[in-house]
Amino acid sequence: MRVNGSTVLLTGATGGLGTALAEALAEKGAALVLTGRREDALKAVADRFGARAVVADLADASDVERLARECADVDVLVANAALPSSGDVLEYTPAQVERALAVNLHAPVLLARLLAPRMVEARRGHIAFVGSISGKAASKSSSLYNATKFGLRGFALAFRQDLHGTGVGVSLVQPGFVREAGMFAATGARPPAGMRTVSPAQVSAGVIRAVERNLCEVNVAPGELKLLSAIAGQFPGFAEKVQGRMGVERTMAAIVNAQRGTR
Repeated sequence: MRVNGSTVLLTGATGGLGTALAEALAEKGAALVLTGRREDALKAVADRFGARAVVADLADASDVERLARECADVDVLVANAALPSSGDVLEYTPAQVERALAVNLHAPVLLARLLAPRMVEARRGHIAFVGSISGKAASKSSSLYNATKFGLRGFALAFRQDLHGTGVGVSLVQPGFVREAGMFAATGARPPAGMRTVSPAQVSAGVIRAVERNLCEVNVAPGELKLLSAIAGQFPGFAEKVQGRMGVERTMAAIVNAQRGTR
């Protein structure tokens, strides 16, 4: 699947990583359709890249269905939108829990379900989910976020098998700690001791590589984080002890404190 000349729907286009993805896709020659909840911010990004803008709230299933109808002709879906959902679940209201699950998991699954049939009929298309290393390794103060990313990973890997042989690819791109965008840029928190970060440009390159090569899972992270996340998947108790020694709890506490009131 070539990005050049393809129509690409990108969700979460107004966030830091979303803007970087839009820029990378535009540079590769994609015809962009961008979506986000904030109309003014979305229009600014769309104008910058000559893209079509479709305002939608992904927490609202009817809005997700409308988005799919208005973007039925896209060749590629890059499902990037997500809420940070950090903190103790006991501090979340039921409505906040529902919103996190809706945006991070239900919306990308529903969009994939609604957009895939036309791609299958055309025998051409690709669906790329932007997940997180948090979909492979659980950590303190991330239980709700972990739940959505673990779920997204399971869906993406199985859905890829469901569509095998149809001409439609499915990929999962999982960034590690991203600098200059996302939670570290928004909160000023520092990564755990000794843990390197990746740039938005590296994540964008990973997404494009996944689409064009029909890769199953792309982990955009330093080698040590890839290793730790792999170990965490098999030995979560051991990973919990390692995270404690690395100061993950301090990092998450700084993030949670900065994000209070933004859920």
